[in-house]
Amino acid sequence: MTATLDNLDALETEISAAINATANEAALEELRVAELGKKGRVSLLMRELGKMSPEERQVAGPKLNGLKTRLGDLITSRKEILETEALNAQLAAETLDMSLPPRPEPVGALHPVMQVFEEVAAIFGDMGFAVAEGPDIEDDFHNFTALNFPEGHPAREDHDTFFMAPDSDGNRKVLRTHTSPVQIRTMMSQKPPIRVIIPGRVYRKDWDATHTPMFHQVEGLVIDKTTNMGHLKQCLTDFLEAFFEVDNAETRFRPHFFPFTEPSAEMDVRCDRSGDSIKVGQGDSWLEILGSGMVHPNVLRNCGLDPDEYQGFAFGMGIDRLAMLKYGMPDLRPYFEADADWISNYGFKPWLLPTLTGGLS
Repeated sequence: MTATLDNLDALETEISAAINATANEAALEELRVAELGKKGRVSLLMRELGKMSPEERQVAGPKLNGLKTRLGDLITSRKEILETEALNAQLAAETLDMSLPPRPEPVGALHPVMQVFEEVAAIFGDMGFAVAEGPDIEDDFHNFTALNFPEGHPAREDHDTFFMAPDSDGNRKVLRTHTSPVQIRTMMSQKPPIRVIIPGRVYRKDWDATHTPMFHQVEGLVIDKTTNMGHLKQCLTDFLEAFFEVDNAETRFRPHFFPFTEPSAEMDVRCDRSGDSIKVGQGDSWLEILGSGMVHPNVLRNCGLDPDEYQGFAFGMGIDRLAMLKYGMPDLRPYFEADADWISNYGFKPWLLPTLTGGLS
């Protein structure tokens, strides 16, 4: 239709119908430019106002401005409708199926040392042992003297032990070389019967494939009036069977010397070394697994206990070495290198706490 001032109503009807029929925003924008743009039909009519007399302009001006405003509002309204329809179509095409299971996300892993700590605690906890703890920085009395270490013992020298700077009195604290000082603290603070295990970090000047300057130990202490070596051997045999998850762990004691026990013994377990891994409970070889013995009378006296009335046994083993033997890790040093790949390979799910009924490993 040719746009004239005489057919504005028909022009509005035509353009309005075209606006309502647009299928998308691009078509609507094209129509807006064609009708309301600089060269659009409505804009061309607006230019005719300059050729009119004042009286004619006074009549035609409001009509043209009204037409332009109404068409502009209609285009805005149609644009909002088209945007909503496009968004709804996009949402329908991108709908998420919330019934699908979530993607597996990586989670942290429990370090093998912590896993073995939990396993050991579960086993001895079932035997009635409590867990005792103490400071990593110790004094000479708790780390050496109370444990019957004589003057001049190699463990008292700088080449074996980490000593702190001397204090004003010349005394030097020490990074504990074993968790045995906690045995002393326990006997000095509790009355027998005592039955505790003592896990923790210890420090010695070693560094190779099977030794590190900081490593982990667990010790056990039982003090009462009737405990003997037979109880010690059966307790440790039961522990090894539970820990290595075998039914026939054969063990033996070999005489040894420890300053804090008398008699003292190292305990071996029968194993098979023929393959790539050590298998406990079978074979013709023996593997040293821990040190043990009856608590020395001097240690009892140093803790204020009468050795004529009380006796007991103690034992100690390396947690890191237990983990190496059970889970086939050939080198101790990666334990402390914070290697995420190593942890991913050897780590354990943190929420699966070991129990004797539910399974250790």
